[in-house]
Amino acid sequence: MNSTITLASAPLVSGRAIVTVGLSVTLLVLALLSLTFGPVDLPLGDVITGLLGAGDGEEALRQQLIIQDVRLPRTVLAILTGGSLGLAGAALQGLLRNPLAEPGLLGISSSASLGAVLSLYFGLAALSPWLLPALAMGFAALATVVLYVIGRRSDSLTLILAGIALSSLASALTSLALNLAPNPTDVQDIVLWLLGSLSQRSFDDVQLCLPFVVIGAFLLLGCGRALDALSLGEEEAQSLGINVVRLRKQVIVGTALCVGACVAITGAIGFVGLVVPHLLRPFVAQQPSRLLLASALGGAVLLLAADLLLRAVSGPREIMLGVVTALIGAPFFFILVLRRRHGVSS
Repeated sequence: MNSTITLASAPLVSGRAIVTVGLSVTLLVLALLSLTFGPVDLPLGDVITGLLGAGDGEEALRQQLIIQDVRLPRTVLAILTGGSLGLAGAALQGLLRNPLAEPGLLGISSSASLGAVLSLYFGLAALSPWLLPALAMGFAALATVVLYVIGRRSDSLTLILAGIALSSLASALTSLALNLAPNPTDVQDIVLWLLGSLSQRSFDDVQLCLPFVVIGAFLLLGCGRALDALSLGEEEAQSLGINVVRLRKQVIVGTALCVGACVAITGAIGFVGLVVPHLLRPFVAQQPSRLLLASALGGAVLLLAADLLLRAVSGPREIMLGVVTALIGAPFFFILVLRRRHGVSS
């Protein structure tokens, strides 16, 4: 297996490098554009000054506040969330050996949302800010375990149906919590949060999710060669020395940490983990290990671009980010279903 991967990967090194460098440069450009774009247009020089906290006077202080307190946390959260969703989607598709696996589509994001809503509903989030992401990650892990048990010996249709059922159950329980919410203000806040958004987030939110995202990403990125072996089948992977049980736990915990932490901060944002691996898979020769980092970068690029788009087209009332990704992802998913129906592989 190792020799096969080495021989197969040799002519692809330059292509992988091009994808990685291209996505990194695109991400950097979009991040700078995100910092310069807004109700108050700031040139790049003022952005750098604001980032460094340099300059004197009232105008410099105002630019510093705009960059460091408003735009930078939003940009960082877009990169963290998009990267996490893209990476988790690629890892799940490798573990389940199913190209339609995705945290939002399979109900993992909805389950994480349910955990977060319950923490808000019962006032647990007021006891400690860590309880909200902890419950979101716990519910995301539980959903991932259920899907793995169902999906390991099922076809794509069964897995998707199981994900829809899980998502519907989580949505129904979330709706019940909303229905029993004590006042309309709480209902409105929870509904807006469920639609997914990066607005009005601060570095406190970044600090809350960053440690979990880093640990989860570390776990998922470390699964590459094991996922390559698993693509041959479980028995073949075990014969090559892969501990499949440990691999399952690693992907489940990594997905739960990444998705749960991000959902707890931004709300449910779907389809990123489905769209990005599909778009990038042809550039990495369908190899799971090569897809992980590329999907993380691609997810960050996609979500940052979507956030810039909604900021450009929104009027006085901002369009929710989860709505934008759904408008992109739902038609994409429909096309995938039609392609699979006609026997066209991704």
